[in-house]
Amino acid sequence: MDKLIKTLEENANEENSRQMKAYMRNQFDFYGIKTPLRRSLSKPYLLELKKKEEIDWDFIYRAWARDQREYVYIALDYLKSVEKKLVYEDMEKIKYLVETKSWWDSVDGLHRSVGKLSLRDDRMEDLMVSWSLDENFWVRRLAIDHQLHLKDKTRPDLLEEIIVNNLNSEEFFINKAIGWSLRDYSKTKPSWVRNFLDKYEKDLDRLSIREAKKYLD
Repeated sequence: MDKLIKTLEENANEENSRQMKAYMRNQFDFYGIKTPLRRSLSKPYLLELKKKEEIDWDFIYRAWARDQREYVYIALDYLKSVEKKLVYEDMEKIKYLVETKSWWDSVDGLHRSVGKLSLRDDRMEDLMVSWSLDENFWVRRLAIDHQLHLKDKTRPDLLEEIIVNNLNSEEFFINKAIGWSLRDYSKTKPSWVRNFLDKYEKDLDRLSIREAKKYLD
């Protein structure tokens, strides 16, 4: 990892760093390396990691622990590239990532891998229901959004149960996630989403309703 660190440090951009920090409400430090360059710089390193039979969680944890946000993004890029190796027993590790340095960029970067795993392991359904009741709202957000982009493989009964567990929330990131999950599924089953909105309208936040109706109106 030392070589990767040196490469990133050599490509730091102070002006970009200021802008990226401001965009993320000054919560995280940045080298100021934009996505295309970051992926180009990290590609050789990640290609080597991908050769391993199992996911290199040590690398992910070490990246997650560093100050600059680019390391989190590189860890997410790596996890996406090896998501077929993700197993149910890894979910506690995923939860640790969700609960650490939490913000929408890191949490939302995990939902695709979790969603793909849910198609391979039926135990994920009960786990996602459990996560939808977690005291940490970022964990709940991932549960709400884990079926994004699954289209006709979405389990609507599970989606409904998870959202119902989060109705009447005052948390912006939860209400936004509800709206996004419904909006995404409306592309596949618009009638289901319309019925859902009619059924729970009084308990849904206006933000959720507005997002959900984007492709219905």
